[in-house]
Amino acid sequence: MKKSTIQFEVTLDDMHLPEQISWSASDAGMEGWHPAKAIMLSVWDPNQASTLKIDLWTKDMLVQDMKIFMHQTLVSMASMLEKAANETAMAGDMRDFCDYFAEKMKLSQDGNT
Repeated sequence: MKKSTIQFEVTLDDMHLPEQISWSASDAGMEGWHPAKAIMLSVWDPNQASTLKIDLWTKDMLVQDMKIFMHQTLVSMASMLEKAANETAMAGDMRDFCDYFAEKMKLSQDGNT
């Protein structure tokens, strides 16, 4: 059996706010630690039938970058729903919302500024 490891390292300031976030993954094809400005991690707990979440972002993450990050995460969630649950219609509705979100956030067609 093969195992893969994903790790996050968060450096906090005196007020316990993230200053730096780094990640590494054994199967990423890249050695060492890599910088990140935000993490949205959701883990399904089958015993509690609930989602455990960790949402972190560094103090210096730009607001516009957060909007792009949120948009790309929503698009990814739509794709996941379609792939994992074969919910094509709902995934399409979610993509419509992603288009609306991008418009309201003044993001370009590809979701960037």
